[in-house]
Amino acid sequence: MTQLSRRSFLAATAAMSAACLIPARARAAGNALTLSATTRVIEVQGRAATVMGLMNAQGGLGLTLDPGQRFRVDLTNDLAEAAIVHWHGQIPPNAQDGVPNTNAMLSPGESRAYDYAPRPGTFWMHSHIPDQEIGLLAAPLIVRRPEEVQADRQEVVMFLHDFAFRSPAEVLAEVAQGMAMDHGAMNHGAMNGGAPMGGMAGHDMSQMMAGMAEGGMGGMAMDLNDFEWDAYLANDRTLADPDVVAVEKGGRVRLRVVNAAAMTAFWIDTGAVPARLVAVDGDPVVPVTGTRFPLAQAQRLDLEIDLPDAAALPVLALREGGRQRTGIVLAPPGAEVPRLADLSETAHPPVASGLDLELGLRAVTPLADRPVDQRHMMMLGGGMQPYLWTLDGRSWDNRLPVQVKSGARMELTFHNMSMMAHPMHLHGHVFQVVEVNGQRIAGALRDTVLVPVMGSVTVAFDAGEVAPWMLHCHHMGHLATGMMTELAVSA
Repeated sequence: MTQLSRRSFLAATAAMSAACLIPARARAAGNALTLSATTRVIEVQGRAATVMGLMNAQGGLGLTLDPGQRFRVDLTNDLAEAAIVHWHGQIPPNAQDGVPNTNAMLSPGESRAYDYAPRPGTFWMHSHIPDQEIGLLAAPLIVRRPEEVQADRQEVVMFLHDFAFRSPAEVLAEVAQGMAMDHGAMNHGAMNGGAPMGGMAGHDMSQMMAGMAEGGMGGMAMDLNDFEWDAYLANDRTLADPDVVAVEKGGRVRLRVVNAAAMTAFWIDTGAVPARLVAVDGDPVVPVTGTRFPLAQAQRLDLEIDLPDAAALPVLALREGGRQRTGIVLAPPGAEVPRLADLSETAHPPVASGLDLELGLRAVTPLADRPVDQRHMMMLGGGMQPYLWTLDGRSWDNRLPVQVKSGARMELTFHNMSMMAHPMHLHGHVFQVVEVNGQRIAGALRDTVLVPVMGSVTVAFDAGEVAPWMLHCHHMGHLATGMMTELAVSA
């Protein structure tokens, strides 16, 4: 794999025109929010840890916008290294998407302005450089709807991370086994149509798929959890010292859960108190009642919880494939806050085993019914030895972008030929899940969907702005080794 240094990338991007971005100095003052990409210190397991963060003017993490409020934000890079921030799930102009294949990095000390009409719902923002996301350069982005304000529910955010005391570079070096690329060192706008990596073309992968269908998986085991993290955080805390959120007795809560973990999927567990799932990835769904909900990397869910009495309610995030857990506590006045162990008695199942929920979700406002103009099947491949993950048998360096005309209805099928589930994220678009493992549904609207081991998921969307839009796995170890391509939207 081509290894490009951050220094060479910065030299290349220094000459890149950023005229399509709105200069901060040219904007009218007084109506812009501010964000700073910076470092901060948190306490984990009794130890001080310096991490990154996206801090607002009040010194907190992230942003909350009122109904109808524009996303007018001045972002300043206060780090000692170049950075870039993506507004996950939002659909800004491509020039403001915050990804290094089309946008210049922000140099240390540089500011950049963003201005667009945001999509309402539960979103988040994060660096699009894997080691920076591992380093917690992320924060919630909440855009409230009028009906959410009128519902008079207390809004609570639960923001999840996986955490290591080792540096992000050390984490990636261990996970990627030397295969990681410099994600910032992308060729802006370049599209390489070279030979597929790994020697497996689409035809060969189709033959492999048929063989696997006939012979099964040959006893191969599913791979889970590429890295053993030191801690799992909810709102920067572990269960040894959880975030205790004050709520009213018998209170009504809207809990917005964001899985900002770099490589970990969770089950969200409300214990003995049922919750209503009312939105996924920012978009409303027909409510589903339950006490445990799967949440892959980069996905979000909104839960309405009616607290039945004066007792405190822990809401836990259970790491798939292990006993580790984290969470927050909703505590009315005078309630005793329970002491919670950070290990469950037994290991939690794979999140991909929760496909029944995906099959049952229904969007409140689905895509308009119209004929499909184009279909494409994308093969998800790779493995642990060597640690290399691909799309259609290719890595980023020799990607073959998916071509589509602006305005066309496309159905994109992700077929997973690997032994790991993959959370697939498409920039600049909202898609509807229309098929899971061959079963047609009129499912939820999403921007990130988990594709199960040896399974398939089909999503439908209407192609948007003419531009190259990133399409990738949101597992940072997989992304770092090149499991990404582009949706090339043309006129």
